[in-house]
Amino acid sequence: MRAFTAAAVQVQPRSEPLSPETIKANSEHAADYVERCVADTGAELVVLPESVTTGFTPGCSPEEVWDLVSEIPGPITEPLQDVARRLGVHLVWGTYERGPERGTVFNSAVLAGPDGAIAGVYRKTHPFYTELAHRGWVTPGNEVCVVETDLGTIGIIICFDGDYPELSRINAVRGAEVIVRPSALLRSADIWELTNRARAYDNHVYVVGSNCVGIDPAGVLYFGNSMIVTPIADVVARGASHECWVSARLDPEQALRSLTPGSSVGQGFDHLADRNLDLIRRYADDLTRPAQSSFPRLHP
Repeated sequence: MRAFTAAAVQVQPRSEPLSPETIKANSEHAADYVERCVADTGAELVVLPESVTTGFTPGCSPEEVWDLVSEIPGPITEPLQDVARRLGVHLVWGTYERGPERGTVFNSAVLAGPDGAIAGVYRKTHPFYTELAHRGWVTPGNEVCVVETDLGTIGIIICFDGDYPELSRINAVRGAEVIVRPSALLRSADIWELTNRARAYDNHVYVVGSNCVGIDPAGVLYFGNSMIVTPIADVVARGASHECWVSARLDPEQALRSLTPGSSVGQGFDHLADRNLDLIRRYADDLTRPAQSSFPRLHP
């Protein structure tokens, strides 16, 4: 990894019913913010929110979403691919993706390189319970996505994925130095910060989390607070609840220099290198055994 500036851009999707016109308007609005962000910050990596082309809760059936989006690459990604190409940046954004059969919709994140070509596609492996296909509109993915770029190695997760330490750990073990997290988080700002900082600290990686703001087509509100977190869990950039961008310099020489932010005490441990692999192997079956919380849930 080399030193570079990363940015998280938080924008509001159109709140009217989902249509080709709203998708076009959302893409153009996101593109405008990316252009202004890069002009202002010089960012070489820009991360947009989850499902930025449509809004997270589309307010229609999986079949209707399928009809409105496309495969990747395709019309749903071309406008933002063009922006990445024109600006010469690495751009990550969330979009719904048309699956192989009508009604099969993936919640995906796309990484386009400075040439505009798609360098990686990640399909959300842990959809939030409201979006799962049996009650919502999303079919889970089943693969991780870690991409080598000229900036460094980038792993991709989406929103609720950040609650699952195993996924980010796999990304880190596969070499991710930066984990990007396009999101439309529906819970609290505390949970958002907790999981971003934990995943960064667990794995000694930078986390760039971009969270949606405003109201989506189903009338759901989002609180923003996009942030960039260092490998020692220091939040070095944080947005508020309005449309904006935040940026920070990611420097591999500084990433693990101090035990705590700004401290003269050196970092003496490495969460990846210091894992007790014998213990993990001994209990590997427990990591894949079905389980659930012992506590009752209040079902909405």
